[in-house]
Amino acid sequence: MSWFEVFMLSIIQGITEFLPVSSSAHLILAPRIFGWQDQGLAFDVATHFGTLFAVIIYFRNEILMLLKDWLYSLKAHKNIGESTLAWGIIIATIPACIAGLLFNELIETYLRSPRVIASTTIIFGVVLFAADRFSGKKNEKNITLYIALLIGLAQVLSLIPGVSRSGITLSAALLLGFSRVSAARFSFLLSIPIILLASGYEGLKLVQSAFDVQWDKIIGAIVISFLSGYACIHLFLKAISRFSITPFVIYRLLLGAVLFYLFWSA
Repeated sequence: MSWFEVFMLSIIQGITEFLPVSSSAHLILAPRIFGWQDQGLAFDVATHFGTLFAVIIYFRNEILMLLKDWLYSLKAHKNIGESTLAWGIIIATIPACIAGLLFNELIETYLRSPRVIASTTIIFGVVLFAADRFSGKKNEKNITLYIALLIGLAQVLSLIPGVSRSGITLSAALLLGFSRVSAARFSFLLSIPIILLASGYEGLKLVQSAFDVQWDKIIGAIVISFLSGYACIHLFLKAISRFSITPFVIYRLLLGAVLFYLFWSA
């Protein structure tokens, strides 16, 4: 990979990992536009770690509070402070983990075609638009274990390329009456265990393979995806506190249309 490819793809991954616009759609579109080859497993691992660091550092205070209250709740055998939210994140992560282990090979074989990604990009863009009509005033303190499980079940759909993990969890929370900012914050917190597990899984495959890794570009990809991911989280939370989700819906519809045009015969 050239440094230009590293720079562009790292920014794309860093931004689209957290926006409700589908990172997989962008990562098949960029090589087509620029004539690049597949970025490879090592690059995927690097950018996932970069975005993982971004969300952990951005929400470091909340994460420390969640961990502290969760550990205290285990010791006291009762809910303490933010322990319910911590348990909610754990419970919401389980369905996607189970589904990923059961259906990963099936998804990789049959659902990574450009037309599938184009279709899901449009369909779940419409779902996001509809969900935004139900946004309410609930915040993270209103998340029960039942609500967390419902959002976690919705997150299973993000295993299908083009759905967008951020988009589907945001949609589920909005449908349940959460405010846009609270829905986004829970979606970001929920991304931590999922990205961590995905990075670990990909990293294990990388260690077991015989890839020749260009460490300078791997480190560059981590740094760039971290910086772009951190900036994306900050700006997205500010944007949805002032505006609706509609601009992202329009973008998804246009992106899906472009993918259909480019890959109609794929």
